[in-house]
Amino acid sequence: MTKPVIAIVGRPNVGKSTIFNRIVGERVSIVEDIPGVTRDRIYSSADWLAHEFNIIDTGGIEIGDEPFLEQIRQQAEIAIEEADVIIFLTNGREGVTAADEQVAKILYKTKKPVILGINKIDNPDMRHMIYEFYNLGFGEPWPISGSHGLGLGDLLDECAKHFPQQDEEQYGEETIKFSLIGRPNVGKSSLVNAFLGQERVIVSEIQGTTRDAIDSPYTHDDQDYVIIDTAGMRKKGKVYETTEKYSVLRALRAIERSDVVLVILNAEEGIQEQDKKIAGYAHEAGKAVIIVVNKWDAIAKDEKTMNLYTEQIREHFLFLDYAPIVFVSAKTKQRVLTILPVIKRVSENHGMRIQSSILNEVIEDAVARNPAPTDKGRRLRIYYATQVAIKPPTFVVFVNEPEIMHFSYVRFLENRIRDTFDFEGTPLRLITRARD
Repeated sequence: MTKPVIAIVGRPNVGKSTIFNRIVGERVSIVEDIPGVTRDRIYSSADWLAHEFNIIDTGGIEIGDEPFLEQIRQQAEIAIEEADVIIFLTNGREGVTAADEQVAKILYKTKKPVILGINKIDNPDMRHMIYEFYNLGFGEPWPISGSHGLGLGDLLDECAKHFPQQDEEQYGEETIKFSLIGRPNVGKSSLVNAFLGQERVIVSEIQGTTRDAIDSPYTHDDQDYVIIDTAGMRKKGKVYETTEKYSVLRALRAIERSDVVLVILNAEEGIQEQDKKIAGYAHEAGKAVIIVVNKWDAIAKDEKTMNLYTEQIREHFLFLDYAPIVFVSAKTKQRVLTILPVIKRVSENHGMRIQSSILNEVIEDAVARNPAPTDKGRRLRIYYATQVAIKPPTFVVFVNEPEIMHFSYVRFLENRIRDTFDFEGTPLRLITRARD
């Protein structure tokens, strides 16, 4: 199931980043009282009551050297295309401006719900400032204060009323859904075609040819798969077409729907910083991950080349030390089908459950080998551990004082679990809680 998407749209300096940070619950966007200070396209996951959603701060979209109003127009049009609900944010202290009217004219074109938020209404005595905003034609204005967090609950309640109904997943439970993510031109579409044996996806040397996620059902050795191809993620400052502005968001949507994520690297270009950022999305989402090195046919090799490249990957992707690495060539189809058994294996690992009795034996043995840490004379006591979820496998460890549980000891316990059980390809989550 994909999460609904909220986009915050408005002219510069109305508080989009402040509202975004309030909703997300952390300081993600740079906030400064200078128009245009948000330099990156910012998106994050958030939740309100029973609703989970993705949210976009459109102020983070830079549109090259376009004129100021043209940038606003393009940002708003992208939001219209990508969002399920749009928050049209204005500044109550400044009233309706010509730029607000420009944004309103663009939003009139959409059939998607537009919720009008009036920011900087910091106390009830200022509510009279909202009335002129009825003239924008978007119904009831919602007074809010980004700096104080006032009114945001009501605003999100209104947004949630307009979230689309989630369709039932059209694929069976045994079907393994996997997506391909990576920088543009690493060969994702070519790999899809190599799997399918047909030119299902447009393949081009022009970066960014694939615009949306594309589903391709596929069966191999009696196992049903769905291949989800995604638009390439392009580094900030190298995005030239407005239609690619939300390629990252589209890839995140594909990741959400996946059981397994293939992080595609280009062997010719080597490992780049953007590769690590892209892989981080899959890791943070808790998906099973396989690192696929494509274009291996183009590399001059000897018997040491693969081992050296593997060492480089492990050095750069320390957070993916659990991910298997596969070397392939989509062009020659070399070893492409060897990916499928790996996908099946890591998918099974991603959904593995461990009996509590066996798990606790492993934890007890780990503590016997490496006693729990102490802090100011207090020793950590581990009472019990149990698995509470799969995809990813998630374990709760009950202790006397969670604050003594250092992250290095959590890592030690995770490694002991991995040494005992085959969790290759999947992240693990260890949660420390105090025993009641």
